[in-house]
Amino acid sequence: MNTQTEVTTLDSLDYIPFLDDLGTISEDWQRKIGVYAIFDQEKVLQFVGYSRDVYLSLKQHLVRQPQKCYWLKVQVISRPSRTLLEEIQQAWITENQGIPTGNDGDKALWTDPIDAKLTMTSSEKQKYEQSEDLARIKLLKKVARRVEEDIKAQLTSRGVTMDIRFNPKIKEKGLLDLK
Repeated sequence: MNTQTEVTTLDSLDYIPFLDDLGTISEDWQRKIGVYAIFDQEKVLQFVGYSRDVYLSLKQHLVRQPQKCYWLKVQVISRPSRTLLEEIQQAWITENQGIPTGNDGDKALWTDPIDAKLTMTSSEKQKYEQSEDLARIKLLKKVARRVEEDIKAQLTSRGVTMDIRFNPKIKEKGLLDLK
């Protein structure tokens, strides 16, 4: 972990496993302000982000992109400074000599709530179109729960042991995001 107020090159930071031996994200990142780079299994840069709570952001990314979160590099800063965080983020992307897909075309997959509606079957879509509000809400919750179970199965296969809880209030909109 590197805490400072100047830009550290991405190359100079060590790779850290995304999950520890217990199948969790290290709690050392809780309430830490910083910039993080996420790499896939082959250590190819997938996403560079920054956060006021690195732990919570990493947990969100793991849920949204479980097969792309294997390695990390993190620079922690002592005081919140959006300017510094953005400067570090941009420096790392530039150093990578190409914008990672998670910061470009796939950004929504990394940063937005999961849209379970995209997984609706044709019969579910037809039922949705023909239903009134209450029936639509029930159908969206059902679809969201199915996607939630799929995500939890992927996380279990990755060895994740952390408690993963989704916000129940947005399931009725067909969305999944951590609580």
